[in-house]
Amino acid sequence: MTPLQNPFSMPIAQLGASIITLGQILAFLALAFSVLLAATIATLWRAARLRAHAATEAADNARNAEARMAEILHSQAQMQGRMGAIAEMFNSRQAQLTQSLNQRLDAMSGRLGHSITEQTRTTHENLARLQERLATIDSAQNNIQALAGQVVQLQAILSDKQTRGAFGQSRMEAIVADGLPMGAYEFQATLSNGSRPDCLVKMPNATPSLVIDAKFPLEAWNAIRAAETAEEQKKAAQAFRRDIEIHIRDIADKYLLQGETQDTAFMFVPSESIFAEIHENFEALVQRAHRARIVIVSPSLLMLSIQVVQAILKDARMREQAHVIQGEVVRLMEDVNRLDERVRKLHSHFGQAAKDVDDILISTTKVMKRGEKIEALEFSGAAEKTTDRDDPPSSRAASSKTGQLRLRIVEEPEEANNA
Repeated sequence: MTPLQNPFSMPIAQLGASIITLGQILAFLALAFSVLLAATIATLWRAARLRAHAATEAADNARNAEARMAEILHSQAQMQGRMGAIAEMFNSRQAQLTQSLNQRLDAMSGRLGHSITEQTRTTHENLARLQERLATIDSAQNNIQALAGQVVQLQAILSDKQTRGAFGQSRMEAIVADGLPMGAYEFQATLSNGSRPDCLVKMPNATPSLVIDAKFPLEAWNAIRAAETAEEQKKAAQAFRRDIEIHIRDIADKYLLQGETQDTAFMFVPSESIFAEIHENFEALVQRAHRARIVIVSPSLLMLSIQVVQAILKDARMREQAHVIQGEVVRLMEDVNRLDERVRKLHSHFGQAAKDVDDILISTTKVMKRGEKIEALEFSGAAEKTTDRDDPPSSRAASSKTGQLRLRIVEEPEEANNA
């Protein structure tokens, strides 16, 4: 074969021992083109498939997105409806809450106003009471100040022996004057020996009088109260005991007179505390006074003794008036006897009156029975004939002149007449 007949056999290149011809190159190129075409077709097919798949996925995604969008729109519509309902409910609740708050605020305002009014009224009342109490406290303070002034005056009075004696004398006189009637006592009376006791109580039935002395020594007692040390208190107690013993002896010597005064006299102590102190700490003085027939009395004991004397005087007056009372009782019994006789006469009169009333009642009963019989009248002649035949022999009939009226009289039995 010639080169013109087979151009594809023409060598083009040589690689070592191998000769590369045009046909081989063309075949290699054709094969490469085929492979490239196949690869391109495969790539295009794969790309078309991928695009179709992507389009399908995009369509699916678009459908899903549309469905989700629809769901979102539906959910949004539902949410908007719910939000509207919630807004309406919120508005309604807000209106109710506002109304409730307004009502509560109004009620609270009313209660607060009422409470403020009550508190104001209570405050005014408390202030008024406080003012009254302050006025009472001011009055009490004034009274305390006045009492303090009186205490100062009393201290001034008790600081002097004469004024102190006048104070005890005034208390004793007040107790005696309140408990005994006028004429049953005498102040500053003079006895046969020339002494003048503070009070002389006159006893009944011409018995001797009772002497009361009110000159109690208080200097030593004040010294006891003013003592600061044991030694001073001991000396003051000894002076007090000595003064009391001297006073007891003076009362016994001056006021106990045979046949003129009682054999017992009262020594008046114008203070209950001093009386209690004497009986508690100075028992020997009490025994000495008892042996001297001197009775130490406090204001309360003197008041009790005066009441006993008053009872004795009253009993004596009752005994003096006993014969008068007996005469009055006799006359009273005579009056009672006359009253009894008159009551008995009145009782007999009442019995006779009761018998007369019973007789009158019997007579009125008979009259009523006869009136009932008179009411039974007959007005026919036939009845008269029938009555004449039927009447018993003991009945009498009275006829009228016209012959129309007939009165039938029935005599009562003898027992009824006797009744």
